[in-house]
Amino acid sequence: MKIKQILCALVLGAAACAAQAQQVPTSKPGLDPTALTEIQIGQTESPQALLRLVSLYKQDEDLQRLGWTLSRLTFLQPNNGDVKLALATTYALQGEKTKTYDVLLAMQKQGFGYDLAHEKNLAKVADTKVWTYAVDNLKSNLHPFGEGKVAFSLPKGDYLFESLAFDPKRQQLLAGSVREGKIYLVGKNGQLQDFITPNAENGLWSVYAMAADPANDALYVASTASVYFKNFSKEDFGKAGVFKFSLSSGKLLEKYLLAPDSEPRTLSSIAVGSSGVFAVDGVRNVIYRLDGKQLKPIVSNPKLTSLRGIALSGDGKTLYFADYEQGVLGVDLVAGKGFDLNYNPALLVLGGIDGLYWYDGALVVIENGMSPHRVMRLKLDPTGHKVTNAMPLDVANPAFSLPTYGAIDGDGLYFVANSQKNAYGSYGTPNDNAKLEPVKIFRSDLRFAWKEGGVAAPGTMSQPPAVEAKPQGQFGNVDAGAQSAPAH
Repeated sequence: MKIKQILCALVLGAAACAAQAQQVPTSKPGLDPTALTEIQIGQTESPQALLRLVSLYKQDEDLQRLGWTLSRLTFLQPNNGDVKLALATTYALQGEKTKTYDVLLAMQKQGFGYDLAHEKNLAKVADTKVWTYAVDNLKSNLHPFGEGKVAFSLPKGDYLFESLAFDPKRQQLLAGSVREGKIYLVGKNGQLQDFITPNAENGLWSVYAMAADPANDALYVASTASVYFKNFSKEDFGKAGVFKFSLSSGKLLEKYLLAPDSEPRTLSSIAVGSSGVFAVDGVRNVIYRLDGKQLKPIVSNPKLTSLRGIALSGDGKTLYFADYEQGVLGVDLVAGKGFDLNYNPALLVLGGIDGLYWYDGALVVIENGMSPHRVMRLKLDPTGHKVTNAMPLDVANPAFSLPTYGAIDGDGLYFVANSQKNAYGSYGTPNDNAKLEPVKIFRSDLRFAWKEGGVAAPGTMSQPPAVEAKPQGQFGNVDAGAQSAPAH
């Protein structure tokens, strides 16, 4: 793990690192980035500007300013382990033992896991008992934890399964294909049976997300005309919508399409409950609510970075959603106000979340942007605005190559443990068909250690935490429409 690789992986791609280093925005026109003081860098509010400074200072080998910049980034992005590790590496290259140890020990306390014993860039600080302690504990966080297991595997092939739904009336799991646009019924051993197939009548495209509404015999499907869809037509670029099918028969009941505008979009998550149907555009960072027969935007904020999973509280009054960088945020649907989920960032990491689910007064998250990958249960206070304790359900399981999304069946969460999306190129086709793997469907027990208040395991709190200072106002100024009517 070389520092150049670490730094260029911090949101910017490797090519973007070099390109954006040429033009570094600063808070005031005319300031020379190479002469910025620690105070000036510490006043910067834009992570994008700081990332460009990171690229510049790495290129110039200005380790002092690189450390100042990364330190500011860790404050603005407390969930980003790559930033923290880059900061520790920068301190180590300067021989700053105490600062390096402080960062590594804090990361270990948060639940991050890394094997750093042989990292050459850390060699200057690798000669003390504190170093050994920090390295041993970071490595221990990589040990598998939990009682979940692979329930079955879906057949190998060019399907790109990214979504699951569960029909409790028929005890039936469904799987959606991004490549085919098909929805399959899944047998007990992973056998697939066609259920819904794209045709001229339904007009279905790539299936990115599904939500079952068994009380109303409905299956809501978030579909997008993406380049990954085998029957993609350039005339459909930018088209997306929510499709309503009968959960029992697969018959098309309604479809609610967004007006295309020649710009990319992807409806990537969906949730349904007593307060209605909600769908996320993970490209434009907008959440829509189904109002009558229209999808109307209710959540949008320039500070949002990459929206992923969404979940509705059991009473339907609160909508939670995951931002890959910012963590878990929420909307009080009655008051029409957004809020930051309150938690202790010194003990808990809530970044890198794809899947997000509500279960019996708790949120369950699938974190694939965390090292190690894990599934966590977050118990909330009565307001639903604060995490009182956290419990790892499954951590660092060997099956977790890229866990993404799933569906709840009673007390179990079934989810894709090894998404194949990284095996596809930018044009939507497999890089190598021969390397596609069977998709493992993992099951975590949602009631694991239910009566425990948190255990001494990776990334958990033994007692409800006191909330520490963290960047505020990330989402509190959102406009969220509270008056749109539920639709079923």
